[in-house]
Amino acid sequence: MTFPKLRISVVYFIPLIFFVVGCNSTGNAKKKQSQSASGDTVVKAPEPPKPPVLDTNLYKAAVMRLVRDSACDKWPVKTAFPLPGALLPFNRIVAYYGNFYSTHMGILGELPPDEMLKKLQGEVEKWKAADTLTPVIPAIHYIAVTAQGQPGKAGKYTLRMPFAQIDKALDLAKQINAIVFLDVQVGQSTLQDEIPLLEKYLKMPNVHLAIDPEFSMKTGKKPGSIIGTFDAADINYASNYLVKLIKDNNLPPKILCVHRFTYGMVTNYKNILVHPEVQMVMDMDGWGFPAKKVTTYRQTVFNEPVEFTGFKLFYKNDLKTPPWNKAPMKPEEVLKLYPKPIYIQYQ
Repeated sequence: MTFPKLRISVVYFIPLIFFVVGCNSTGNAKKKQSQSASGDTVVKAPEPPKPPVLDTNLYKAAVMRLVRDSACDKWPVKTAFPLPGALLPFNRIVAYYGNFYSTHMGILGELPPDEMLKKLQGEVEKWKAADTLTPVIPAIHYIAVTAQGQPGKAGKYTLRMPFAQIDKALDLAKQINAIVFLDVQVGQSTLQDEIPLLEKYLKMPNVHLAIDPEFSMKTGKKPGSIIGTFDAADINYASNYLVKLIKDNNLPPKILCVHRFTYGMVTNYKNILVHPEVQMVMDMDGWGFPAKKVTTYRQTVFNEPVEFTGFKLFYKNDLKTPPWNKAPMKPEEVLKLYPKPIYIQYQ
């Protein structure tokens, strides 16, 4: 009585065996096909990652937010789209400026590092709250070449910071996931002599460049005795240097920050070249009471557009003149400017 059941089991079991064997045989055949004539297994190379792509619609929308969706004959500036990886205008940068050797050149040297970083992060949070549509990136803006009142050994009225001090700026930035700006005050030197000495740092993706016309003494005067100047040709040298560095090292776009608070600090602005590899920020870094600062911004930055704008706030100098403000301008006040600054610096 059990024999018929056994036959049924056998009938269904045998095809199952052949099916499994067949699958294994097919797999072995495929494995054999993936072997070279020498018997080595040929591993198919993974497809290379797709290159990053700039979201041009997102870029245009962010640019228009800076002018409150109301374009004028000057703003926004018509330039080529930046390369993918550009920080601006997708983010606002909030930077602390200064030099670690001096308590008089900015907030970086005034406070112990931990206290300074905490204060910077506090300012970042204020800007996030003031403009919820724009992410904020903190920055350490370090003066790597400082103008001096004495000629020094080279007779150029400059002092180059030791690399250990620049490394310190990088280490501090790393603690709060910040970027770094290296600022150059050339004195009676030139950008051609100073910028290449910083190349090993400028090759780093998170390091950007700033140049200060105030201390460019083309007339041979001592820094601080008069306000200096850069021509478009000087700015173009710095920009072109960064372009080559970016292309040669496959880097994301960099920011070039140019300080300005008078017409004479920058000459022939219409000849300034803007490249997809370099994002240009004209930073209004004059001090005084709010109405004075706003007027200076309109005269020297709004009236001579290049690409993006910046605005400096002084913890001390902005409070030195009537009407004796108790604190620098608030983010909400600065954001009323046209166009809205995308780079903010505290000194």
